[in-house]
Amino acid sequence: MAGERIHRIAHETEIAAPAGVVYGLIADAESWPLFLSPAVHVELLDFEAHEERIRTWAVLDGAVRCWISRRVLDPRRRRVDFRYDPAPGPARAMRGTWQVEERGAHACRLVLRHEYGVPPEPHGEAPRTGRTPGAAEAEVLECLRRVAERWTELDRLILSFEDEIRVKGPPELVHDFLYRVDDWPGAVPHVARTELAEREPGVQRVAMDVRGADGVVRPTESVRVCFPHAGRLVHKQTRTPPMVAARTGEWQVLPDTSGVLVVCRQTLLIRAEEIEPVLGPGAGPDEARRRLRAELGQEALGVLGAARLHAESAVGVIPLR
Repeated sequence: MAGERIHRIAHETEIAAPAGVVYGLIADAESWPLFLSPAVHVELLDFEAHEERIRTWAVLDGAVRCWISRRVLDPRRRRVDFRYDPAPGPARAMRGTWQVEERGAHACRLVLRHEYGVPPEPHGEAPRTGRTPGAAEAEVLECLRRVAERWTELDRLILSFEDEIRVKGPPELVHDFLYRVDDWPGAVPHVARTELAEREPGVQRVAMDVRGADGVVRPTESVRVCFPHAGRLVHKQTRTPPMVAARTGEWQVLPDTSGVLVVCRQTLLIRAEEIEPVLGPGAGPDEARRRLRAELGQEALGVLGAARLHAESAVGVIPLR
């Protein structure tokens, strides 16, 4: 369109890791919330061959934003092309490229480019571009560099597990309890305080004081994205407990013929440099995995138990046989 200005932004970083490792981190968008600090949740909407469409929630400028993008993955060239659909306002179009350039067996350069067009303001004023999803580029590249350079130990630093419970009660009541996190103090054993902000339905910012296994109450912060019709709540902890660099998870309410199965899934990225200060000299990822699995699993069971009590006591339930 006449008068539209094209803006181009490029960021790059040198990474001491194989190019294939770095490309794999970029290609696996659903794992971004674990590795990229701004990312909260990524949903794969559709996929065909090397093309995909994803919806991303991320914290930018202190607010939770959401957008859809289309990506073309080229593993041979270690390149991912993307465009936003639609572009975030006021941009009329936005697209970009991830490019991984090999610099040796264990070294590469990562370049992230954005290009977007913004219409001019009335009366010839300069366009007001505002902040866009590309504004967090430098932070994202630094996150990728730190994670990729631990590639030899990454498998030991990632911990995934799940806990579940059966409920003989309506799934709507289970989901209601999980959604109303501001009611958890007094109902969930380890939760001392919550503060909930929900500026748009289904997207929650939660500040919580949590009592750990050592009896110490520590503050945490999370972003939660709720899908009530699917019985799902996904979350990312943005202020994490000791030894945890990132923590993501999902609550899922699954009705079946014998009642309701409620599942809590969690994935952690362990902060390696905090293991010995917390667990003592000589401790390593294995000890950290055992400790975190026990403590965070116990917290999950506390929430699951409270959800079951809420659902089964709210209405009279005839036992299913």
